[in-house]
Amino acid sequence: MRRLAFLLRPGWIALGLVVVAFTYLCFTVLAPWQLGKHNRTSRENRQIEYSLNTAPVPLKSLLPQQDSSAPDAQWRRVTASGHYLPDVQVLARLRVIEGKPAFEVLAPFVVDGGPTVLVDRGYVRPEQGSHVPPIPRPPGDTVTVTARLRDSEAVATGRAPLTEDGALQVYSINTGQVSALTKVPLAGSYLQLTEDQPGGLGVIGVPHLDAGPFLSYGIQWISFGIVAPLGLGYFVYSEIRARRREKEQQAGTAATPEAPERPKTVEAKLADRYGRHR
Repeated sequence: MRRLAFLLRPGWIALGLVVVAFTYLCFTVLAPWQLGKHNRTSRENRQIEYSLNTAPVPLKSLLPQQDSSAPDAQWRRVTASGHYLPDVQVLARLRVIEGKPAFEVLAPFVVDGGPTVLVDRGYVRPEQGSHVPPIPRPPGDTVTVTARLRDSEAVATGRAPLTEDGALQVYSINTGQVSALTKVPLAGSYLQLTEDQPGGLGVIGVPHLDAGPFLSYGIQWISFGIVAPLGLGYFVYSEIRARRREKEQQAGTAATPEAPERPKTVEAKLADRYGRHR
């Protein structure tokens, strides 16, 4: 136990606490965070790939009721017949499309014999900084649209909706929030129009099928969590070995007696005596 007494010094205690806290964060926060992002990205990539290779299906097969949502069918192409509510419009602000700022234009769409869904008509570019440009109204008659099913986004925290340039604007496409603002019941998922659709504006493409670096980042954090305590153990072992060698050297020095002085011969004594008088 005496050999390990140095571990109770404040410096070693602080180092041990830092290593323990870092290891805990690696395994419980940092690695799960990156691995979770990898799982979500991989899942979305599979959904996009499936949608690209599958024919559209009727919207009512996935959203049969007003309160329906279809998180497992995100990006799936669907068709729906119905009519827009042209007097109801909401803009999603601070969006970036193809590397440039944009507004996404949202409008309710009443499906014949089905739910009312929020439709993302596409995007328009702001004018003179962040001002809303003129936006064409959607058709008022019955039309058939093809769109991609999308999950409702989380409400942006700390950013309340606002009205600017005469347009109601939000920071996220959340069907519950838009429904509360417009007083129009909306299904849980929303639609994003594909190209050449009635009421469509600038087409929003699908994301690139790229898993990103999240898996490698997650593995790196796991590796860091393993290496940190091993490194601390190595330093402790090295310190113990160094202290053991130091003690052995001290013990060896104390155990070695000084060599006794050899008695001088008669010749040496005479040399010392007569040499001093010369």
